[in-house]
Amino acid sequence: METSLRYGADSKSLRFQAKEKLPVAANTLIQLNAELDTRVGAPTSVKAMIRYFFPDLSASFDVGGQYTKQYNLRKDKLHFNVRTKKTFPVTSDGLISFNIKGRGKTDEEFKQTSYTGAAELVWSIFNFKKDQDLRLKVGYDVADKLPYLQIRENNWTFNVDGDRKWNVRYDL
Repeated sequence: METSLRYGADSKSLRFQAKEKLPVAANTLIQLNAELDTRVGAPTSVKAMIRYFFPDLSASFDVGGQYTKQYNLRKDKLHFNVRTKKTFPVTSDGLISFNIKGRGKTDEEFKQTSYTGAAELVWSIFNFKKDQDLRLKVGYDVADKLPYLQIRENNWTFNVDGDRKWNVRYDL
């Protein structure tokens, strides 16, 4: 099980997230995610996705659902998600790549549907310093028309976008 602590300026609360990946077939797994918000002391999100990987194409396709409980609004939401990602290596060693991603989301009644897409350039630097790997990601979200930046160092990840929204994650 993978676990992480997350904090973002928008939520102003520390969240604990757990993720489990269960292989079901070659290049297929079920991914389960749950999130606990320490401010409300209760789970706020549960997600289940079936993920298909296409190694020959450097691509993936995910489909699943997410249940979110918003305690401050006393409201529950169920969404269905579809995601896809395609990676194009820029260098022969694969340390620099160009990714395109897309996602569609709809509510349980299929009335509210939203789509988003992004293009990003990723540079992975192994042994940036002794025992320290670094990944820099610069992207552009097409739907929100926002650039974003991600810096990942071993267990730490820092994200910021063009609206100055930021969050930090620590993988336990």
